[in-house]
Amino acid sequence: QVQLVESGGGFVQPGGSLRLSCAASGSDLSGYTMGWYRPGSGNQRERVATITSTGEALYGNSVKGRFTISRDNVNNTVYLQMSSLKPEDTAVYYCIAKLGYSPNNRYWGQGTQVTVSS
Repeated sequence: QVQLVESGGGFVQPGGSLRLSCAASGSDLSGYTMGWYRPGSGNQRERVATITSTGEALYGNSVKGRFTISRDNVNNTVYLQMSSLKPEDTAVYYCIAKLGYSPNNRYWGQGTQVTVSS
């Protein structure tokens, strides 16, 4: 059974930085797309950033230029470096690992809280 465990969330001032980590266990996820999502205003999760098995990154428009996603396939870990944080970035950030579009090949972490406030 695949397990994703996020860490690195916390409280930060506007303009500050945080680094989120998502450690996977239970399977080799090197062939999966991995990434980070957060709740949207319409109660739908929105993509923050994803990274393919070959390292191709895709970012949500609201975080382009501020966040950087990376992965370490040897250690089955994905990271999100967050800089120039804004209060609007306050959310629970969820790690995802997926292969194709089947829900049987899609896994979510429990989430880690990021709060940006003065």
